[in-house]
Order: sequence, then C-alpha cells, then structure tokens
Amino acid sequence: MSKDTFRVVTRGANGDLRFRDYDSKEDILRRHTQIGVDDCSTDLALRGLPVFRGLIGPMPEGGNVIRYETPEVFESLTKEWSNAPTTRRRRRPRSSTAV
Repeated sequence: MSKDTFRVVTRGANGDLRFRDYDSKEDILRRHTQIGVDDCSTDLALRGLPVFRGLIGPMPEGGNVIRYETPEVFESLTKEWSNAPTTRRRRRPRSSTAV
C-alpha cells in the first residue's frame, strides 16, 4: 500500500498535540525545508522520503500515513511510552503428563 498522507505533529501553546495533514509530498515541501532523504528506515516504504529541518521522521503511522514530529513532541511521547506501566503476563504452569 502506498503511503500518501504526510502528518506533522507539533505541540500548541496550550500543550495539546496539533496535527496537520498534507495530501502530497509537494504540499509538505511548500511548508518545510528538506535537508535530505531517508535512506536507512527498516520500513522500506519510507526509504527515499524527505527528511525536514526541525522535524523527526519519517515514521510509519498505520495505513497510508507518514508521520513527522517536532523534537519536543518526539521526546515527550517517547518518555510517556517508556514510562507506561507494563502488564505482567501470568504464565500457566506446564501440565505434567507422564510419558
């Protein structure tokens, strides 16, 4: 599936996340300065996509969305993700069947 929606995530003055979607690479190139291309993503669909000054990305976000984040958003979301409590899965004891 082709990734064709570019999403930029920033933080507003009130602290809320703000999302801006662009329908094409040309649209996002009008608003952001390209400084290179992604050549090392493990998601092959992202290779060759633009890298922008002041944004972290590209990164996949489900379906056909390519996500870019400001460094502040990237850092805060990464901290939230890493500090989220992990749920312990209970292992069931193996049944002891005599052979």
